[in-house]
Amino acid sequence: QVQLVESGGGLVQAGGSLRVSCAASGRTFSTFVTGWFRQAPGKEREFVAAISRSGGSTAYTNSVKGRFTISRDNTKNTVYLQMNNLKPEDTAVYYCAADRSIGPLSNNKSQYTYWGQGTQVTVSS
Repeated sequence: QVQLVESGGGLVQAGGSLRVSCAASGRTFSTFVTGWFRQAPGKEREFVAAISRSGGSTAYTNSVKGRFTISRDNTKNTVYLQMNNLKPEDTAVYYCAADRSIGPLSNNKSQYTYWGQGTQVTVSS
């Protein structure tokens, strides 16, 4: 089992940058695939990015490619999402998710077992 805690959200102007972090408990974090999802008001939770267990492979939804970077430091049990050139449409609650038993870059939220509480990211125009 693993517990996830996000941090680093906030308010930023369009074009700005923000990094959100996800700290995981447990000594086996390196065995978990990890993803970032987001949910805007009135919308379904959607996939943003995923990273493999070793961190060697990543995947992104098209709307963030070239702007967002997912990374992980297994020595610190932490996953990061660096967000650059933010747009108002990036405004959402960002959630970290993890699972041990899924494909390395799953974009399917129903496959992830463990979720954090979310961190709000607001981009003003």
